[in-house]
Amino acid sequence: MANKKKVIVTGFEPFGEHAVNSSWVAVQLVVHVGVSGLATTVTLEQCGHNKGYKRLDNCSFCPASQCCMDSGPDCIHSVLDMETVCKRVNESGLRVALSVSKDAGRYLCDYTYYTSLYLGQGHSAFIHVPPLGKPYSSQDLGRALQAAIQEMLKLLELDPKHNKHRNHKHHHQHDYV
Repeated sequence: MANKKKVIVTGFEPFGEHAVNSSWVAVQLVVHVGVSGLATTVTLEQCGHNKGYKRLDNCSFCPASQCCMDSGPDCIHSVLDMETVCKRVNESGLRVALSVSKDAGRYLCDYTYYTSLYLGQGHSAFIHVPPLGKPYSSQDLGRALQAAIQEMLKLLELDPKHNKHRNHKHHHQHDYV
């Protein structure tokens, strides 16, 4: 059995003249990708759902409560505006169609996404891709995923409301006369 390697990625909070520290923006987003037999486009999921999990997974497990988190809200939205991401990628001439969904399917994808949004306070994304060849190749899908993630990072860098996790404790402005 090959030795597994672990990599820990960290970023830093704002400091000095850096109101947004790009190292933190670059590592604070978790992106999940899943396949959907129903998808014909690369589909950006806007939100995850807490209730309605009735199907058994591959290990024959289903939560007895049919919920991800018993005390969690019914729905959690990503801090990212997926409509904006979708529009920007679709207008980029990529030749891979993107769309936005508000229903990730109440199965493992939705369960994973909700849990990630819950733990990451909305700093997460889930992208559904269609099966290979229906209609896109792995190269097409790879290019679409790369373009979508780049647009997500641009949104995080440009919009301060997406940077809720910034710690201002050590970031003080001083006026010197």
